[in-house]
Amino acid sequence: MKVLLVFAHPERHSLNGALRDVAVAELEALGHEVRVSDLYAEGWKSEVDRADFPSWPEGERFAAGAASKQAFAEGTLTADVKAEIEKLLWADTLILQFPLWWYTMPAILKGWVDRVFAHGFAYGVGEHSEKRWGDRFGEGTLAGRRAMLLVTAGGWEEHYSPRGINGPIEDLLFPINHGILYYPGYEVLPPHVVYRVDRFKEADFERAAEQLRERLRTLETMAPIRYRRQNFGDYLIPAMTLRPELGEPETRGFALHIDAAMAV
Repeated sequence: MKVLLVFAHPERHSLNGALRDVAVAELEALGHEVRVSDLYAEGWKSEVDRADFPSWPEGERFAAGAASKQAFAEGTLTADVKAEIEKLLWADTLILQFPLWWYTMPAILKGWVDRVFAHGFAYGVGEHSEKRWGDRFGEGTLAGRRAMLLVTAGGWEEHYSPRGINGPIEDLLFPINHGILYYPGYEVLPPHVVYRVDRFKEADFERAAEQLRERLRTLETMAPIRYRRQNFGDYLIPAMTLRPELGEPETRGFALHIDAAMAV
């Protein structure tokens, strides 16, 4: 298997850096081929602006989506973005590794998504009609591949439980898992979250490292989150709302978009 690990932490000699080393070593020991995109070390440019689209007409009002579509179609995306797209197409599995900062990913990783998930590549793909609304949410350019989040959090696991003050971790990560990874077609695995990292001692790290190794051994076999597929009857098109007869009556919010009947 070919694995791309996108690493978003500013300090190489950190707990996240150590977990990255554990992940790469374990994946390679299992016979997988691994590439790493270290965003901070590579000085990744986060913001989307005119500099990303050198072919956009001088003096014309800048529209990021239209510029992205044109640049992808013409092959004029910048070299750093093209390199990351090539890695995504090379990889069977994508791992996004980051610390949970203010309930989401660091800005540099969001900027990686903003720039690399180009129009015509990750979105704006496929037919839009009264029967289909693009190739997305279960279909798309990256269909047939797997993706997983490797996340560290300073809080306790209980803080991110269904009744925890921070809200359920599944809800916090839904915009990434469903809105970024599932959208262009990835099969999304349940996230691997390491909690209470600000209080780690050596014994805590050894335990976390072994849990990560065990998790990575299931990377090819673990069942993905059973998100509903957009164009296969569950949603009314073009309203893009879940059919009223689907979902348990008491279910609300993000959970509606998981098919509990298919859960493993």
